[in-house]
Amino acid sequence: MKIVVVGGGIVGLASAYELVRDGHDVTVLDAGALGAGASHGNAAKITMAEATPVPAPGMVLQGLKWMLKADSPLFVRPSLSPTFLRFMVTMARHCNEGDFRRSLQVHLEMASTCVDVLDEWADDGLWFEMHRRGVLLVFENRESFAHRVALNDAFAPFGMVPDLLDADALHDREPCLSDRARHALFFPDDRQVEPDSLTGALAKRLRELGAELREHTRVLDFEQTGDRATAVVTDAGRVECDQVVLATGVWTGALAAKLGPALPIGPGKGYSVDYSPSPVRLNTPLTFEDAHVAVTPLNGRLRLAGTMEFAGFDTGVNARRVAAVERAAALGFRDWDEDTPHAEPWAGLRPMTADGLPIVGRLRPEGNVLVASGHGMLGLTLAPSTAKSVRDLARDVEAGRPSPLTPYGPERFVRSSRRRARRAGAPSRS
Repeated sequence: MKIVVVGGGIVGLASAYELVRDGHDVTVLDAGALGAGASHGNAAKITMAEATPVPAPGMVLQGLKWMLKADSPLFVRPSLSPTFLRFMVTMARHCNEGDFRRSLQVHLEMASTCVDVLDEWADDGLWFEMHRRGVLLVFENRESFAHRVALNDAFAPFGMVPDLLDADALHDREPCLSDRARHALFFPDDRQVEPDSLTGALAKRLRELGAELREHTRVLDFEQTGDRATAVVTDAGRVECDQVVLATGVWTGALAAKLGPALPIGPGKGYSVDYSPSPVRLNTPLTFEDAHVAVTPLNGRLRLAGTMEFAGFDTGVNARRVAAVERAAALGFRDWDEDTPHAEPWAGLRPMTADGLPIVGRLRPEGNVLVASGHGMLGLTLAPSTAKSVRDLARDVEAGRPSPLTPYGPERFVRSSRRRARRAGAPSRS
């Protein structure tokens, strides 16, 4: 099959790799440089331990407290846009214990195969920077720690039973932490992957296997016959196809609307800063849970990443939010060296969904357009399993058989849009 993958981030490149390995003729299109979007500046963590969905119990109240504080871990820039309001209201509806637990279960199931796939890729000759150091979830607040411990029963079926560390055990393990660090959970199986090395390795192998990778090529439209896309129209010409995979992160919703149901994927901005050399002697990657800031040691540098900002498609760097990330490190470590050289702060748009789950599936039940987006803060973690799912979906399309329904399929939003249309008295769009 001739398959066009729209999007050259980690999810698009991983999906393309699995499709090429399955014998397909693949073209990857990206409006910018491969791997230069949200994939580039993420926290560099394969993190089952932090696979909790963004909509969570108590988030609405906490969000209201933080809403007008520009350096808070979660910042919402108010807007009267109907799309924005619908997204935020829908997210608020999912901030309950039942939905949170169900979404966490889905994330854990999707993430459970990630390290096996990464090992498979490494065995296949891909070289990328990967570490097996586990992760520490560090808490100052006893109540927050207890709340997180209460979730351990959801992780146990996946073999994830953390060590619970008191202040003494935690500081014995990581003496660089300040006295503010009072409690921690250590998950030994989490890994770290430098994202540029992985997207670079995938792109290199794809070219070796004959795939065509077109950077700086913007998709304008699609040619269709019925429910099926027959060509992708770009600013550099048209590309015929038997199937299309939409993996363009925050831009996936707009492209999907050209082919069928609109998908509610919104931008959630995150920040990261790389220090080289590391300002502290840290052995174990960690997250300061109260500040929601991840700290990941990589080869020759240390990455800080964090915050969630719902502020539209603005990709500008907000200095106050960068300062909040840096302040979390300065307070969390005993001898943080603020004079250590660091790269320019980075900001990128994570593809968020209102229910906290990714969107992976066929856009239309009988169509040939596949969607792989909406992974939020778990793009790197869920990319390997998503790639395998895309491969299987492509097999279903090729064989002319229906694809199985899943909790993370696009059809959940198609049903919602039909219900809204019926309530408004308008004909629904199938």
